[in-house]
Amino acid sequence: MRHFTTGLLLLLAAAAANGHAGAVSSHDRCIVIGGEKLPAASGGPKQLCEAIESAIATAAPHAAYRAQIIVVSPAKLSATLVVGGRTLPEQKFAIMDRQLNRGAIERFAHSLAEQVAKATKS
Repeated sequence: MRHFTTGLLLLLAAAAANGHAGAVSSHDRCIVIGGEKLPAASGGPKQLCEAIESAIATAAPHAAYRAQIIVVSPAKLSATLVVGGRTLPEQKFAIMDRQLNRGAIERFAHSLAEQVAKATKS
């Protein structure tokens, strides 16, 4: 967890120093990197984190977690979840025939919530 937090802080500092702070969007337990790549139909970085936090709150209400989401392209996301200090395998999500939209974001959020719920039970 400490390695993840240190790396995250360095990434945020580098982005701010390079004038790209707008490319990183932070929410309570969620950070989105490359949020400018999200299509308007997705709702944006804030809505992405809100969907993830809401889904996890429903599936695993007492989970201690952090989510780092990388917007790879307007149709592809990658997530690193740290649950209870343990880093889970990278989660990937892509849409092949169009760009991300709110429905896709909700599906992605629910799949992350399932992984957090499983991790809290083991």
